[in-house]
Amino acid sequence: MVKERKVNWILALVMSVVFGSLGVDRFIMGKVGTGILKLITFGGIGIWWLIDVVLIATKHKYKNVQWI
Repeated sequence: MVKERKVNWILALVMSVVFGSLGVDRFIMGKVGTGILKLITFGGIGIWWLIDVVLIATKHKYKNVQWI
């Protein structure tokens, strides 16, 4: 069983807004694979970055992530 990763919501949101196009928000949540993809595509040319900002801002329930 995979343990949920406790992630500070404010930190993830700020990192997503500032460094989201580099995938930093995904690395914080423990999602290294998608973090690398986001890094090499510059946040999906901005589209993926915007979607992640909205999802994190609304505290979307990511698999194995618990917002604190």
